[in-house]
Amino acid sequence: MAETTVIKNVAVILSGCGVFDGSEIYESVLTLLRLDQNGAKYQCFAPDDNQHHVINHTTGEEMSEPRNMLVEAARLARGDIKPLSDLDSSHFNALIIPGGFGAAKNLCNFAFKGKDAVVREDVKAVVQSFNAANKPVGLMCIAPVMSAALFGKDVQCTIGTDADTAAAIKATGALHKECPVHDVIVDETNKLVTTPAYMLAGSISEAATGIFRLVDTVLGMS
Repeated sequence: MAETTVIKNVAVILSGCGVFDGSEIYESVLTLLRLDQNGAKYQCFAPDDNQHHVINHTTGEEMSEPRNMLVEAARLARGDIKPLSDLDSSHFNALIIPGGFGAAKNLCNFAFKGKDAVVREDVKAVVQSFNAANKPVGLMCIAPVMSAALFGKDVQCTIGTDADTAAAIKATGALHKECPVHDVIVDETNKLVTTPAYMLAGSISEAATGIFRLVDTVLGMS
């Protein structure tokens, strides 16, 4: 009797489009690429709300115009995106959140509050629904700064080797583990997988090594 192939369905939460004010573009695309290479299906989501601010990526200066996370993230998803309020964890096997400053500015306020950061309630509710259902979650780059708020004290995670960010993560109650760019940290209890990505990567190829491993690990745990 032929084996039945199980197709995994993964939710991906984006926070805009662009490293300085939204989701990191390479991290997001590499995540979607690896999911596709593994034969998994995916659906992108983003909060239907304005970004904290908008950055001119040629100058690094803040711009006066407002931009919506869902509208901007639709650029990454080629228009196939849904508001975060539509995300029902019962329809998915796993969840992945790429990095970029949008994770630290829009999904939470770590970029401004550090160890006292607060995660958006809609983001927190979605992640915790996956956790409650014993489904794996992957966080990359700066996104793991939300780990303690999402999973509780002593959750294991990584952003790589940056001492100041690691100290802030520890102050939130999480257990930070140093990790090279090509590897992942797995918290088996919480089914949380984290990788440094562009917190350490010097090139898109370097970023891909850890991101691909994170995707592979998340799928393997789902």
